[in-house]
Amino acid sequence: MRETILSCAIVDDEPLALSLLESYVNKTSFLSLNGKYSSAIQAMKNLTENPVDLLFLDIQMPELNGLEYSKMVDKHTRIIFTTAFEQYALDGYRVNALDYLLKPISYVDFLEAANKAVQWFERVSTQDEIDCIYVKSDYKLLQIELKKILYIEGLKDYIKIYTEDNARPILSLMSMKSMEELLPDSKFMRVHRSFIVQKDKIKIIDRGRIVFEKAYIPVSDSYKQAFQKYLDERS
Repeated sequence: MRETILSCAIVDDEPLALSLLESYVNKTSFLSLNGKYSSAIQAMKNLTENPVDLLFLDIQMPELNGLEYSKMVDKHTRIIFTTAFEQYALDGYRVNALDYLLKPISYVDFLEAANKAVQWFERVSTQDEIDCIYVKSDYKLLQIELKKILYIEGLKDYIKIYTEDNARPILSLMSMKSMEELLPDSKFMRVHRSFIVQKDKIKIIDRGRIVFEKAYIPVSDSYKQAFQKYLDERS
């Protein structure tokens, strides 16, 4: 018998679609509805402090659309996009959506996507901690050992991965959020909008900045508390 129960929320500005998805969630035994919202703005106020496992997210919404909001949700939340416009499918996968449902949504399609989500969570909870990742760089797929990563720098459309054994960073066309989701929390932490560092590689802190040879990594205000807590636990 399946034991995994996923907390979920629904965001859709169409009342009928919102009600339909709510009815689908309520008759799916392994889903627990934690909230339903008629706009991304409304959802953001609640889900920032109380994130869910799974988010059913409409794309085409006023003020803040689903694609924009998906980049702001908690990194542990998986997203299933719902939309009436098929051309959004590619954009959906660019932000690491688990699945994409085209309206009108049947329960069969909904259940298939929900099953995909619960399988993802079950797989993650049972797998051994990873020791390497694969990233695309210059049209090649590169394997990078986690133990060799010093830090990651995020730029506008791509990231730079700095490692111990390479004088030049590895460039990859992906977002910081996508990279953060790949990395285990036990080894890495975000210290700035543009920087993720490997905890065990932090040897020098100079006036609130992390030093890697000639590079000085700032710790922004929004991450200072978590960073200080990490340091206090090891002092």
